[in-house]
Amino acid sequence: MIRKFRFFYQNNKIWIIAGSIVLSLIALLIYGVSKLESFHRVATLATIPVHLIVSLASAVFFVFILTAFQKGGFSSLKKNKIKAEDIAISFKDVIGLDGAKKEALEVVQLIKDRKQLQKIGGKIIKGILLMGPPGCGKTLLAKAMATECEIPFISMAGSEFVEMFVGVGASRVRSLFKKAREYAHADGACIVFIDEIEVIGRARTFSYGGGIETNSTQNQLLVEMDGLNTQKSNIIVVAATNADEDVLDEALLRPGRFDRKIAIALPNLKERKQLFDFYLKKVKVASEVNIDRLAKKTVYRSPADIENIIKEAALIAMRKQKEAIDMKDLSEAMDRIDLGMETHVDMTPKELEMTAYHEAGHAVALYVMHPTDDVFKVTVKSHQGSLGLVASLPREELHCENKEKLIADIVLYLAGYTAEKIKYNTTATGVYGDFTKAMNIANLMVWKVGMGGNGLIGNFSILYEEELSQSLKEKLNNETISIMNSCCSKAEELLKANWDAVDAVAKRLVIDKELDFDEFEEVMGTVGKKKPQT
Repeated sequence: MIRKFRFFYQNNKIWIIAGSIVLSLIALLIYGVSKLESFHRVATLATIPVHLIVSLASAVFFVFILTAFQKGGFSSLKKNKIKAEDIAISFKDVIGLDGAKKEALEVVQLIKDRKQLQKIGGKIIKGILLMGPPGCGKTLLAKAMATECEIPFISMAGSEFVEMFVGVGASRVRSLFKKAREYAHADGACIVFIDEIEVIGRARTFSYGGGIETNSTQNQLLVEMDGLNTQKSNIIVVAATNADEDVLDEALLRPGRFDRKIAIALPNLKERKQLFDFYLKKVKVASEVNIDRLAKKTVYRSPADIENIIKEAALIAMRKQKEAIDMKDLSEAMDRIDLGMETHVDMTPKELEMTAYHEAGHAVALYVMHPTDDVFKVTVKSHQGSLGLVASLPREELHCENKEKLIADIVLYLAGYTAEKIKYNTTATGVYGDFTKAMNIANLMVWKVGMGGNGLIGNFSILYEEELSQSLKEKLNNETISIMNSCCSKAEELLKANWDAVDAVAKRLVIDKELDFDEFEEVMGTVGKKKPQT
């Protein structure tokens, strides 16, 4: 009997203790009330139901708050499907991205012919990862796919899954896919678009102390994409990221999850022309505006950048009370975006002249000898803390740089220092930034890409400091200094041979403060200098 009682007590210890406490409290309450006078006894008994109701309401409120947070907080997932006809974005509206559109169209065709695909035992692609720089049209491409497939579209950002409360992200992933399965069951298929997937898709970290909240969110996403659910549904997950592919977790990238990767690059010359033609039709434009020239001046710009240039140009034209946007407005818009707002700095005449010769040295060297870049603008107006600058512009897209281009870059950076030295036989601290950029390039050439003249080949920067002998480090550093000195001599030789051009540009800068490419080329023409044909 005693053993049975002990066994019962061990299994129900908590309930027995809790019951004992409750019974003790009730007994104390009864004893306390019995000792009160009749009036106070009645008053106390009358208030007991009120206290019970308040306590019950507090408990219900607490449970409600706790449940709300466990299910995603007060900002819980309320994503409704966007019907294909409501998106109204087709592949025709996605300007450029020809290669990416071809791959996306193939996926669209697979979704449209899913019944035929299933007949031969094939499966629809589960996941598509869109990779590329910001503002290149990844979201637009995903919407176009939904429109072309005529299926619902649910869009979320990676940051919407992240909360301070544990389990909220995983709960929102479950809610998202639950809705997607409902829509897919009703409409045949559904596209789930997750922007900025790197927020929840970064490589997971594991520790004995417990997982990170994003780990559980990503684990839930992996489970949902793995199809562990028995319910069959045609859900295609389209994700976009600006980050490098190496940032994402390997489990997320394996076949069966994101089966297809589509790289979206910056627009080329032809695509930039199409973009300018598209966006300029939305505003009033002067007849002088040359789309071909604008496309050449916007190398390495994204579609979002081009749209922003036209918006900024419209604001500038409005401030000047013009009826249409002209080339000068567009050029000023590019300056505003690239160089920032002009800051007014009062320079002494001597300092202004020295700055003008410094920038003239850069500009003439760039114009005369650089194999890939052109002068876009020369200015001695202060922008972002700089007293002056030369804005260069590549003639065409380059995906790698050869030795000749890198040497030309170093000569260009040293030309400002050299011009000061030739003119004044002294230099100023404004060369600090130029020296830093030039040394970085020379260091890259020698230490990382085997472009030094000492026969040493390899990327020595990946070796630990102790793995490099002192003599090897001296050879590499000496070769870096040798490149700098050689380029400085080339800059000096070049500027002395074209000093009439440096002098003319500097004097014009002192007066006008700023020269666009056309104005700069006009000054170069007055001293008989023409751009070499490359």
